Amino acid sequence: MSGAAPRLLVCSCEKTMPLDPDALAKGCGGRIDRADQLCGAQIEMFKAALAEGGPVTVACTQEAPLFSEVAEDMGAGAALTFVNIRETGGWSNEAARSGPKAAALVAAAREEMPPISLVTLESSGVVLVYGRDDVAVEGGRRLADRLDVTVMLSRPGDVTPPRTRDFPVLKGHVRNARGHLGAFELTIDETALPAPSSRDRLVFGPARNGATSTCDIIVDLTGDMPLFPASELRPGYLRADPRDRAGVEKVLAEAGQLVGTFDKPRYIQFTDSLCAHSRSKITGCVRCLDLCPTGAITPNGNHVSIDTNVCAGCGACASVCPTGAAAYSLPSADALMRRLRTLLRTYTQAGGTQAIVLIHDGDHGEPLIDALARFGEGLPANVLPLRVNETTQVGPEMLAGAFAFGAAGVALLARAKPKHDISGLQGVVATTAKIVGALGFGEELVRIVETDDPDQLRAALDAFPADVATQRPASFIPRGAKRGVLETTFRELHLAAPAPVDVVPLERGAPFGGIEVDAAGCTLCHSCVTACPTGAVSDNPEKPMLRFTESLCVQCGLCEATCPENVIALQPRLDFQAWSAPPRVLKEEEPFHCISCGTAFGTKSTIDKVVATLAEKHWMFSGTHARRIDVVRMCENCRVESVMNESFDPHAAPQRPPIMTTDDYLRARETNKDDPAGS
Repeated sequence: MSGAAPRLLVCSCEKTMPLDPDALAKGCGGRIDRADQLCGAQIEMFKAALAEGGPVTVACTQEAPLFSEVAEDMGAGAALTFVNIRETGGWSNEAARSGPKAAALVAAAREEMPPISLVTLESSGVVLVYGRDDVAVEGGRRLADRLDVTVMLSRPGDVTPPRTRDFPVLKGHVRNARGHLGAFELTIDETALPAPSSRDRLVFGPARNGATSTCDIIVDLTGDMPLFPASELRPGYLRADPRDRAGVEKVLAEAGQLVGTFDKPRYIQFTDSLCAHSRSKITGCVRCLDLCPTGAITPNGNHVSIDTNVCAGCGACASVCPTGAAAYSLPSADALMRRLRTLLRTYTQAGGTQAIVLIHDGDHGEPLIDALARFGEGLPANVLPLRVNETTQVGPEMLAGAFAFGAAGVALLARAKPKHDISGLQGVVATTAKIVGALGFGEELVRIVETDDPDQLRAALDAFPADVATQRPASFIPRGAKRGVLETTFRELHLAAPAPVDVVPLERGAPFGGIEVDAAGCTLCHSCVTACPTGAVSDNPEKPMLRFTESLCVQCGLCEATCPENVIALQPRLDFQAWSAPPRVLKEEEPFHCISCGTAFGTKSTIDKVVATLAEKHWMFSGTHARRIDVVRMCENCRVESVMNESFDPHAAPQRPPIMTTDDYLRARETNKDDPAGS
């Protein structure tokens, strides 16, 4: 039946965990069926749910492959969703109180996520084995039956010549490398070919520099510094120490599989028109450039450019991007926040209190949570795990949203030795924690937990305060672009705050703030207006004026750097009153009116300054030409007419003194000697 109600199948996993049907009923709509062995003796219950044709949610991920196979065999078209409530709550020393959490996890799992956009990489199997000795030659021999191999030795010692030349072996040193799987480009120095007559060791001929080469795969066995930053994240670049035989075997096995077409997620959606990197060759925001570990982000005129083929998906750029030009798409910020909203609202509806959101990734976080459930005390009943692709993708809108929707704390789980640089995340956490504390929620409620030990994770979660101030949870639904979601979230956070304040001072680099302008020094040249990428600084076409809209300011610093008078200073802060106020007038002047036709143009102070600078100080406006200064007081149309009527020749400058040569100076000196009196 196409209109069948959603079904929820929950299993006690052979009675190893308690189930709370009342909490599930409060938080989850549709029909709820309980089982003790859904994957075995009670599999018919699952088949019956499929037969109804409506969406089915199974509260089990361990047996998801089995359930999917059964659904495929039945030809069922029902939408299947799987959610883990066992390791995340049922196997815990607080399992009896985990009913609201189970309801929240089920509801959040049902939240639909947008499809993933993919980037395609193609490799034809052309591999460069880059080494320094016989290990590289042997590696090339091992790959030659599968790949198109070239071996290049960097400053080699004594290398035994191969008996047969099945693949090229040459000497060379990589000066520069760029690219990715299927499209590497190398600049090579000291390139030389071996002499065919090499006997006990390879003897190379004359070398040359600046050679270029391309390949699909690089196997680096030099043991030197890697060719790329964050080299382990560069697709197609495999590296091992030649002394590590196991490591060499691993990279050779991986290289042999890198032939064909490969898809990777498009982690970042980039909108260059929103980028605040540069204007008129003046640099503004460099947050993403400072954080990108792989070098995938480079300057490109007024904005940056992101190479999606190189991007490893850490999300640091999206986390700190103040305008939303770089937005994470696995999933998008608004989609992830909708799941967060559902998680927290359902938890509250089912009777839960003092929710702590645990944000974690799949590669590190899920195994740690699993280990804590199987061998430790499990997660506390009030800790709601939320999986993301990378913890470093989390931005301030996500953290603020958690508190706006009713959370009492947020923990971000990271490795003891993080795979990605977390300095950007640390900055985001510090800024958000300061705002949350200033609004009365409490201190140190946003924390990064860096551990590989499940017991340490549990201890860190138990250390959160148990009596966080109550608030009025928001109910807004996050939708739209990142910056819009960011603004809405912080407005709602202010409304939900236990002790709201109007202004929260922040550190430099925060994505919010205002500017202060020394009005006395401002000439209303509007250079800042032209430079501002968000329209926060604006003019008034009807009147000489400089205006500022604080909610649009991203503290990129372009106005400050562009101002020719150096009268602009950034003021990082979160001013909720200013966000709700109309544009603030920073400076306003009366326009100057043309002395001929009365048309308003320029400002009175500017025209007076120009007149004072030129009058009686420039040959065009001094002496008998003094009245010509009036053209400066005319609009452009009247100025042209006046010049034409008066035959104003701008080139009629006074005769300049003749150019004196050396002979002229010598002649004058001789004249002065003969006639010292000047007679």
